[in-house]
Amino acid sequence: MNQLNGAPENLDRAGLQERQLTRLQSLLGKVAASNVFWQERLASAGLCGDGNCVVESLDELLSFPVTTKTDLVQDQNLNPPYGTNLTFGRNDYSRLHQTSGTTTGTPMRWLDTPESWDWFLESWAQIFRMVGLTPEDRLCFPFSFGPFIGFWAAFEGANRLGNLCLAGGGMSSQQRLSLIADNQATVLCCTPTYALRLAEVAAEQGIDLASGSVRMLIVAGEPGGSIPSIRSRIEAAWGARVIDHWGMTEIGALAVECVENPGGLHMLESECIAEIVHPETLEPATPDENGVRRGELVITNLGRVGSPLIRYRTGDLVEADSEPCPCGRALLRLKGGILGRADDMITIRGNNVFPSSIEAILREFEQLVEFRIEVRTVRSMHQIRLQLEPQPELSDVEAAELGQRVRSTIKDRLNFQPEVQIVERNSLPRFELKGRRFFRVDEES
Repeated sequence: MNQLNGAPENLDRAGLQERQLTRLQSLLGKVAASNVFWQERLASAGLCGDGNCVVESLDELLSFPVTTKTDLVQDQNLNPPYGTNLTFGRNDYSRLHQTSGTTTGTPMRWLDTPESWDWFLESWAQIFRMVGLTPEDRLCFPFSFGPFIGFWAAFEGANRLGNLCLAGGGMSSQQRLSLIADNQATVLCCTPTYALRLAEVAAEQGIDLASGSVRMLIVAGEPGGSIPSIRSRIEAAWGARVIDHWGMTEIGALAVECVENPGGLHMLESECIAEIVHPETLEPATPDENGVRRGELVITNLGRVGSPLIRYRTGDLVEADSEPCPCGRALLRLKGGILGRADDMITIRGNNVFPSSIEAILREFEQLVEFRIEVRTVRSMHQIRLQLEPQPELSDVEAAELGQRVRSTIKDRLNFQPEVQIVERNSLPRFELKGRRFFRVDEES
């Protein structure tokens, strides 16, 4: 490895577990003394009373209750605007970020103290080492720089390392392409959706991205970076390596693909405790008859003391990779990255299907510009409708043939035949942050 041997992400298994236990003990001691949210949750579970919380091993964490996004939203609704998951006084917090909105339409807000934000930046320092960032790299961040967490910590983390960081907020896609070219940016940080959108605009403008300065794209915010058809499409358009990354507003930046292992994610276990549990029983997932250990990712972050999460259900389905990583790190590795959302899974004719599986197939068709996936329930059965927007130069006959090829491919791969609609050019929305292409339509009779 090129990284320093003493870096936290390079600890062996025993070293990681020792670090995790020490930090968990410190975290529990602080939240048990002053964090109302965790005092109440742990007390109701018969744990950690009288302002004390002592654990002697990591295994004891399994007796703690899991926490869900619904728990956090309800707490903030009952105790507006920030809820009670605050370990310190409100004046100790200096950063506010929020989600784009929950099912109720209300964003979930998250506060950080300077110390917790420093932990966030340290997580990114480890990520940057794992992806091979160099002092010569120039990073461009084409996102809004609003209260959405986006790549805020990545921007400040790279800036702290001394790299030139280009803020691309408040610009059109064409202006952002000029920003990249004028400053010879070498690293682009954005969603997979926006990487493809910039490539679409570049093609319209006659810009050859593949011969440009960008050598690496760090993508996050949605599935795609670890899906072969999507990453290959991005890499072909940009002539650059795609690096997948995973995190959430409420838990931090906690997983990344290393240089040596395309298409997988390392959990940053130096900064969190990661569990893989059965989504229904919440028991630790065990290998099946084929040796596959798959389940929902549950996270305890260890450095965001001001507003921590303990055994948080992410809703993301993952599979542990049992093979040693070529990079040599002992960190848990997720095969294929994030496989899908547990609540997005649908059953069609007896087959369990994730929207990411459909998207992976659609991205194989270069003549397809945009799409929308609709799930309809007809007489208690799920049906899929695809709206496809082809490239503008295709004739109506060619567009119809494209739709038929898509339908046949999905039938061959996923064992169901979707309804396919070809829509007008430029009729589907374009996205700068997370793409929203999956919709559940009200049940029909």
